[in-house]
Amino acid sequence: MTTLPTPPRPAFDAELKAGLAVVGGMFPPTITPDLIDFMRTSYASPPLDDVFSERRIIRQDHTISSHDGSPMLVSVLRHAEATGVVPAVLYAHSGGLMFGDRFSGIDLVLDWVDQLGAALVTVEYRLAPEHPDPHGREDMYAALLWLAEHAGALNVRADRVLVAGASAGGGLAAGVALAARDRNGPALCGQVLDYPMLDDRCATPSTAQFDGVGVWDRVSNLTGWDALLGAARGSAHVSPYAAPSRATDLGHLPPAFIDVGAAEIFRDEAIDYARAIWSAGGDAELHVWSGAFHACDIFAPHTAVGRSMIATRNAWVEKTLAD
Repeated sequence: MTTLPTPPRPAFDAELKAGLAVVGGMFPPTITPDLIDFMRTSYASPPLDDVFSERRIIRQDHTISSHDGSPMLVSVLRHAEATGVVPAVLYAHSGGLMFGDRFSGIDLVLDWVDQLGAALVTVEYRLAPEHPDPHGREDMYAALLWLAEHAGALNVRADRVLVAGASAGGGLAAGVALAARDRNGPALCGQVLDYPMLDDRCATPSTAQFDGVGVWDRVSNLTGWDALLGAARGSAHVSPYAAPSRATDLGHLPPAFIDVGAAEIFRDEAIDYARAIWSAGGDAELHVWSGAFHACDIFAPHTAVGRSMIATRNAWVEKTLAD
């Protein structure tokens, strides 16, 4: 995996560019297989008990069975003042399919718990390369089945379940929505796909534009997909549940919120995915944020672009959960 000549690319937003140097200490631009262990340490979530306490969020952990009978941990987060039956969000964390945990990037979705009153179900899905496809995506689908089957005990509305994820988690969320449709599974009221990782072929113009720069570059993307799919990456043998851009029919899916930076590798596949939903007669709201690098709302939520991304997403989630 060598660095190729980089074509011209959109510039980073000036405010965001200033933060990239800080981000690089924890999240290097280029992630190769030898850095997976480092990333598992640097990207691990800190203890969140104080955060939950400040927001008055109650956490309950459950060990459930995954698709192959393996035990899997999920956490259900609810606001202390939430009463009665509430909407639910099934959340897939970020981390390139290789690192992260069920609380990675969760600051962005805790607003949905303490401001919108939703229950958040976040999943410790298994990671590649130790657990290649189909483990991660089937872990997420097993969590959806568990959530639907236990809706009454969890005091959540079975008719208001939304699936959400960021980056690799966004790809997993899209795969869950496809699988639920194809398997006549639990109904979803929406899907939130934040700068989603959708296409193992890594052949879009934006993939070539961001090589060795920003957050999550071309080589990092190849590392993640190779860890998940091995020799099958790029072949005709990849499931659309693993790489949703492979799906040939995006009809009859729940409404989608898709956002992505203009200055990141996932720009073109996110745009193409929204276009394919529209072409199939579906509902997608697409936002392409000028100057935004990958996951800038996680790494720089204080910036103007980061704040706009968060506010726009939260407004869509509020509307969708309330409908």
